[in-house]
Amino acid sequence: MGVLKRFEQRLEGLVNGTFAKVFKSEVQPVEIAGALQRECDNNATIWNRDRTVVPNDFIVELSAPDYERLSPYSGQLGDELGGMVRDYAKQQRYTFMGSVKVHLEKADELDTGLYRVRSRTLASSASQQPQRTSGAPNNAYGGQGGYPPAAAPAGAPPMPAGPPPGYAPGGGGGSMPRAETRRWIEINGNRHQISRPTLVLGRSTEADVRIDDPGVSRRHCEIRAGDPASVQDLGSTNGIVVDGQHTTRATLRDGSRIVVGSTTIIYRQAEG
Repeated sequence: MGVLKRFEQRLEGLVNGTFAKVFKSEVQPVEIAGALQRECDNNATIWNRDRTVVPNDFIVELSAPDYERLSPYSGQLGDELGGMVRDYAKQQRYTFMGSVKVHLEKADELDTGLYRVRSRTLASSASQQPQRTSGAPNNAYGGQGGYPPAAAPAGAPPMPAGPPPGYAPGGGGGSMPRAETRRWIEINGNRHQISRPTLVLGRSTEADVRIDDPGVSRRHCEIRAGDPASVQDLGSTNGIVVDGQHTTRATLRDGSRIVVGSTTIIYRQAEG
C-alpha cells in the first residue's frame, strides 16, 4: 500500500471525531500530502552516493477560508503530515538534517482551493528563514520546488553540496568519469524528478505523480527511466498520445510530449 493511501486511511479513521470538519475544506489533506512528497523529490540534494538529503521544515500557505477551516486542527494535522513525510523518506531512502515539522499559514492573496508550499533543509541548531519554493499558487498538482542549501548537522565534517562534475556512483578510482543522466517531467510548469526506475502517473492518490484530470485513469501510464527512457500505457480508459501519435508504448527523448486526458506532460533529460 502506498504512503499516501496509508495517510488517507489514518485520517479517514478520525473523520467522525476531531477531523470531521477538515474534509469539508476546499483543500483536502491528501492533496497537501502529495505536494509535500513532491517537495522532497524536487529539493533532494545528493551528498554522496549513499546519502540524499531532503527538506525537513515545511510551511503550507492556505487561502483565508481554507486556513480558517483547517487551523483548529493544525497541530494534529501537522503531526500526521510530518509522519507521512517520514514514511515517504524511508521508502525513498532520503535523509533529514533535523526533525520533520509541517506548519500551516494563512496567505490572504490566495483564492479558495489554492495553496503554496515553502520548505527548508534545517539542522536542529540552525535558524535560517524558510525559502519560498514557487511564486505561483498550487492546486492538486502541488508545487515546483526550489533548491535551498542543506546545512550540515552540528559536529559533522563539511560535506559537498552535490557530486563533482562527471561523478558516477560506483565508479572506480582509476576509471574515466561518467556523466549521469538526470530525468524529470513538467506538468503545467511544475517539475517532478524521476528518481526511480519507474514513475506511475494517474488520478489515484497512490500514483507517484497525481494528476487531477477527469480524463485520466487512476493508474494511467508509467514512465520507465531506461536507456532510452519510455512510456507505457497501463490499460487506461483514454490511452496516451506521444508526440502526436496514439500509442500504448513509446520511446522518449528530451522534449517529448505525452498527452493524458486534457493534460500535457513534457519529458526532459540532461547529462551531468
